[in-house]
Amino acid sequence: MAEFEEEAEELNGEEEQSLFEHHKLKVEKGQEMIRIDKYIMMRIANSTRTKIQNACDAGFVLVNGKAVKSNYRAKPLDEISIMLTTPPRSIEVLPENIPIDIVYEDDYLVIVNKKAGMVVHPAYGNYTGTLVNALAYHFKNLPTSRSKLNNDLYLERPGLVHRIDKNTSGILIIAKTELAMTRLAKELFDRTMDRKYIALCWGDLKEDTGTIRANVGRDLKNRKIMASFPEGGEIGKHAVTHYKVLERFGFVTLIECKLETGRTHQIRVHFKSIGHPLFNDQEYGGDIILKGLQSAKYRQFVQNCFELLPRQALHAKSLGITHPISGKKMLFDSALPEDMQAAIEKWRKFSQERALES
Repeated sequence: MAEFEEEAEELNGEEEQSLFEHHKLKVEKGQEMIRIDKYIMMRIANSTRTKIQNACDAGFVLVNGKAVKSNYRAKPLDEISIMLTTPPRSIEVLPENIPIDIVYEDDYLVIVNKKAGMVVHPAYGNYTGTLVNALAYHFKNLPTSRSKLNNDLYLERPGLVHRIDKNTSGILIIAKTELAMTRLAKELFDRTMDRKYIALCWGDLKEDTGTIRANVGRDLKNRKIMASFPEGGEIGKHAVTHYKVLERFGFVTLIECKLETGRTHQIRVHFKSIGHPLFNDQEYGGDIILKGLQSAKYRQFVQNCFELLPRQALHAKSLGITHPISGKKMLFDSALPEDMQAAIEKWRKFSQERALES
């Protein structure tokens, strides 16, 4: 049971806010045998049979540690674990005409290339101007959209399968139906989604490829940020990041990261843990000069790069999925945004000039 719950938390993506409800039930001794979907619907307020059946189909309903179908007959003393998509928040989402880059769309999902600086969903301090506000506007104006699919699923509040940080750019997947959301969530649960990021980190990595394994959890002193902890320890959650070097610039390195898990700020925390914070990452120590020369000219050069790229150098480059309805393998890619391209090109030119001088 514990393993199921831990992996389910991974579905929160890079922001630690729950996308799913987690429930544990134990069937009473005197309960007659009953279909499990009917039993759960009686026990969990505001649940629907369709939602429960979708959860069963996706493997998110476990009885005594094993996945069951919706026609399973629950019996006394069965221990049931359920993960259901979270119903819409009480916060009203106001549609806003905000331009968004839609890479792909069909009846079941949308792929968006999020720009840096845009918050994904409304939350304390950010009730407007978010990606969800923009999606609410664009979906409401689509001819095939409906304001309500069932008792608790609205297209104005598209299903966020995963999230990325405000100042991280790149590919996000949005589910348009509850069934699509449940099946895509199962892909994340099974770690069959292929998520690749491009990042610029401080320093010259020793190896061309590598894997970082360290638990990720809330920093014990500053609860607003995350920190790394020993793998297998009691603090934090299991996290694994694979990387390979794309280009070396001497004092910084361009890398590709592949996520095996999806913890909050995982890439940023992992690279800080090995002494290579992401370039200009204000929360994890990358916004100061960590490698390089002592000259005023070099300090000004780095400052110019910070101004070109006023955020952490991290972009969600591509996402590979199995389509939740057709079963077709699909890969979505995005170009590096202009701010990252400009900073990388500046470092590339700097590195080439140093090589000529030596």
